[in-house]
Amino acid sequence: MVELAIIKPNNIFFFFFFFFLFTYAVKAHIATNFEGALTRRLLLQQKEEVGAGGPCQATNPIDSCWRCQANWEMNRKSYAKCALGFGRKTRGGENGRIYVVTDPSDSDMVNPKNGTLRYGVIQNEPLWIIFAHDMTIRLTQELIMTSNKTIDGRGANVHIANGAGITIQFVHDIIITNLHIHDIKATKGGDIRDSVDHHGQRTSSDGDGINIFGSTNIWIDHMSMSNCKDGLIDAVMGSTAITISNNYFSSHDHVMLLGANDTYADDEKMQVTVAFNHFGPGLVQRMPRVRWGFAHVVNNDYTHWEMYAIGGSTHPTILSQGNRFVASDSSAFKQVTHRDYATEDVWKNWDWRSEGDLMENGAFFVQSGSPLKKESFSSEDMISPKPATSVPELTRFAGALNCTVGKPC
Repeated sequence: MVELAIIKPNNIFFFFFFFFLFTYAVKAHIATNFEGALTRRLLLQQKEEVGAGGPCQATNPIDSCWRCQANWEMNRKSYAKCALGFGRKTRGGENGRIYVVTDPSDSDMVNPKNGTLRYGVIQNEPLWIIFAHDMTIRLTQELIMTSNKTIDGRGANVHIANGAGITIQFVHDIIITNLHIHDIKATKGGDIRDSVDHHGQRTSSDGDGINIFGSTNIWIDHMSMSNCKDGLIDAVMGSTAITISNNYFSSHDHVMLLGANDTYADDEKMQVTVAFNHFGPGLVQRMPRVRWGFAHVVNNDYTHWEMYAIGGSTHPTILSQGNRFVASDSSAFKQVTHRDYATEDVWKNWDWRSEGDLMENGAFFVQSGSPLKKESFSSEDMISPKPATSVPELTRFAGALNCTVGKPC
């Protein structure tokens, strides 16, 4: 006969007490392991996102001024205070209203339609020009701008392509940022409005992406530029107080020209900062090519050139600081520098200096002249160079950014 165990009240209490402790311990163990696994997964995901351009990072002093702020779109104009170098005083359309481009067409050169980019840039008043949505604008003729304008492509994917380029002529305070400019063509010219008050006949354009002509206080930042008929950026005819920064250049021959004529001595006043740019694949020469004036070339990444990187004629002054130069594998294109129209007994007196540059894959910089006196330039105009080993990080986000309204850019 089987006897049934009788659980007394005290035994029942202890039974449930120990059962509760056991159950709690099991749940705690599972929760701890799950939480640890989740934490590791989140950390791994964050690491992967950083590597793929996830959480916002500002890696150079210009970007640190405005990037990674969730409310950047509500404070667009604060960007105007972020320029460094010789173009640091550029204010663009900071003191004007916001003008929104809603229409990508460009059909009327004399009476452009309200809502188009051409209508905005010819207004006499200061304007901060933005874009309502992604668009590709094919300019029928060169886009001629008036003073105190900002063209701000942040928050939209804007391409100016397969037509004419942008002309900045005899004006001041122009900011152009976050556009893709590519496949620019030479155009025949014609009757084009260049302000609300004037239109007239223009000769053919060369097919530059951006042409700066006799203008001051210009800042070109975070542009992606390639494959234009002539130059990607030209600054000529006495233009000065210019900063060209954070741009990504690729697939082009004549990249950047600073001074177009060996006989135009007024270019001697030209001062241009070239900083934090990535000179990428498919480039041949002129990064930049300088006449007469002074170029401060600082913390750029040169990962390719097919002839030379930095060149010039007519005794320009070039200070190259903290750049990384990676030569191609061809033994013919190891030299960074190139002088035109002068024998060595002449160009040996030109002040071309390399300070703290990193030379890779056999690259070399032929210096000339004397070390520059630091007191010759305002410390506010000269960007202090970071070590050349940090250039890949400093230029990591060069080119047009994928900015989303409401999120850090």
